[in-house]
Amino acid sequence: NEPDDFLKIKETLTRIGVASRKDENTLYQSCHILHKQGHYFITHFKELFLLDGKPSNLTQNDIERRNTITTLLSDRGLLDIVDPSMISGHASLRQIKIISHRDKQEWVLESKYSIGNSKGRSYS
Repeated sequence: NEPDDFLKIKETLTRIGVASRKDENTLYQSCHILHKQGHYFITHFKELFLLDGKPSNLTQNDIERRNTITTLLSDRGLLDIVDPSMISGHASLRQIKIISHRDKQEWVLESKYSIGNSKGRSYS
């Protein structure tokens, strides 16, 4: 879409995920945007561990959450879904916490995967 959409999507994804059950106002980012060979992909962080050859307990629910988040980004006009058949199956919005940009200062935004960090943690 627009040249700065990558950065908009990257920032937006930091505010979409699963709220911690233990730590109040802590959000764990579910998905990341990945750029490979001229293409962009929305991936669940557990998929990134698998791509790195690390252990991961990726579930169908994780994939469905990724699909729902991708659809939300598309609905907001931030991206176009090239192959809609790749995102069949969606999770309930009740499983996903979305923090508004204005409220993000009140939250601790955690990422379980760092793109470009060769020492990334495994998650199993």
